[in-house]
Amino acid sequence: MDVSIVVPLLNEEESLPELAAWIDDVTTKAKLSYEIIFVDDGSRDQSWQVIQQLQKQYPAIRGIRFRRNYGKSAALNEGFKIAIGDVVITMDADLQDSPDEIPFLYDMIRNGGLDLVSGWKKKRHDPISKTVPSRFFNWTTRRISGIKLHDFNCGLKAYTNDLVKNIEVHGEMHRYIPVIAKWAGFTRIGERIVHHQERKYGKTKFGLSRFIKGYLDLLSITFTSKFGKRPMHLFGTLGSIIFTIGFAIAGYLAYAKYFMEGYKMTERPLFYFGLLAMIIGTQLFITGFLAELVSLNTRDKQGYSIAEKLNI
Repeated sequence: MDVSIVVPLLNEEESLPELAAWIDDVTTKAKLSYEIIFVDDGSRDQSWQVIQQLQKQYPAIRGIRFRRNYGKSAALNEGFKIAIGDVVITMDADLQDSPDEIPFLYDMIRNGGLDLVSGWKKKRHDPISKTVPSRFFNWTTRRISGIKLHDFNCGLKAYTNDLVKNIEVHGEMHRYIPVIAKWAGFTRIGERIVHHQERKYGKTKFGLSRFIKGYLDLLSITFTSKFGKRPMHLFGTLGSIIFTIGFAIAGYLAYAKYFMEGYKMTERPLFYFGLLAMIIGTQLFITGFLAELVSLNTRDKQGYSIAEKLNI
């Protein structure tokens, strides 16, 4: 199969028939074999019933229904598990992402040698309360991750099937799939300017709180990607530096007591700062040591991103 289109949705009953017809029309004209995977993230309207009806009209439609709302990341993750297309494309169900982009995204993956193509909504039809924070968010993510994308949060993306089978998306990590992919070894990441349409039905499911959660998730994924399998490099280094500072302070105060002024070490506030530094440094070092043991015991269970296998 050429392409799998994974569409997470929440209360989008009005837009689904138009979206399914649009995708079918575009893929048929492009002569692409396809499947549409609708993932109903606990909708309270008639979205699932609409999907069931659409499946009778379009046999290529497949569906997953959550019992409750788990979030976009969980929906994408479950869609990725069952996707069988050579290229996997994700898009939102609200019709703001244009299915007309599917052939171009497919070509960039299949013939352009890319692992991932991210859409860039250069001209957005969103209020300023969303566009300004989004620009700052994307700028920060570029600086931290080193990935030169303009729009990390764009729902319209394309991936190789190999990529989606080697990553796991959870929590609120869907906006950081390019970062997750990079740390998994999929470094051929590209970008395409895509058409962004005004919302036709319903209202947005995301508020300003997503940006706060987004930054927390960025810190989390940066930490786990760099130090998840070698925590001693972080905690051990910090602990050693802080303990050394505290030990140097204690050494200076001991020298001052016997060779300079002759006062009691405990009479100076600097003594308590040095003592605290040594305690914190020791605790950080022990934390790193224990984390290293946990990482060692779970390393085989976690697995690694394997590029190829030969004769196995």
